[in-house]
Amino acid sequence: MPTARPRVLYVTDLAYPARGRRYCDEDIFLTSRLREHFDLALCHPLDAAALMDAHDAVVVRNSGPVLGYQKEYDAFRARALDSGTPVYNPLTGKADMAGKQYLVDLSAAGFPVIPTVDRAEDLHLLPTVKRYVVKPKVGADSLGLRIVPASGLTGLPGLADGTVLAQPCVDFAHEVSFYFVDDDFQYALYAPDPRRRWELRPYAATAADLEFARGFVDWNALGHGIQRVDACRTRDGGLLLVELEDLNPYLSLDALPEEDRDAFVTALTASLSRFVHGAREALVPA
Repeated sequence: MPTARPRVLYVTDLAYPARGRRYCDEDIFLTSRLREHFDLALCHPLDAAALMDAHDAVVVRNSGPVLGYQKEYDAFRARALDSGTPVYNPLTGKADMAGKQYLVDLSAAGFPVIPTVDRAEDLHLLPTVKRYVVKPKVGADSLGLRIVPASGLTGLPGLADGTVLAQPCVDFAHEVSFYFVDDDFQYALYAPDPRRRWELRPYAATAADLEFARGFVDWNALGHGIQRVDACRTRDGGLLLVELEDLNPYLSLDALPEEDRDAFVTALTASLSRFVHGAREALVPA
């Protein structure tokens, strides 16, 4: 028989050296609150596959870029899918969870995304600018990102085999992120200074802003979990998607007033409870 309190394995790399952020502080805070409702154990991402069977669900939080442990992450995914262990966020994400091909696909489909291509023969689809952003398709946390002049795109190996993305270097006013739990908007933060990405302040999202962000959340159709929609505000006032983080988005909770932080924890607790109890009920024979 299942225990009264769900057993949750919380995956985090408390020692990951994120630039401008302290993953450990965020996860210490979140687990201190979630522990009131769940029997909680923390583990490093390298240990998740070995420990997951003893828990009702696995929560993947600030586990760092999987590039550093791709083989182990793939084994974790395969084991979770094979055993049916519920993972939060669910492993069906179509955005950063699956790499950055979605940026190419959304760009081609006409979504409000920074124009993106992954082939040399498609470079003509990009606006003509002086500088371009080039980054690995499986990159994360700006790993491997480069700024190159227009001439630097010629003969770029990654554009021959489709392993890198090319985008125009956009002159934007600021970056803004919209945070969702399940399909519900929670809060928005922005970086007034484009040179200081992680110096964030609360942002009052407009109806148009939320329509923009919800369009990507609806497209991803994740159902449960935390998503962060990162965008840049162009000089003409519009928004363009930078990325849709649906694997382990950092939440910058320390930038929020206490009441907003508490509201987020309440929403997360309710979502995780629904997710775990729904998974339990699915295991009960009809």
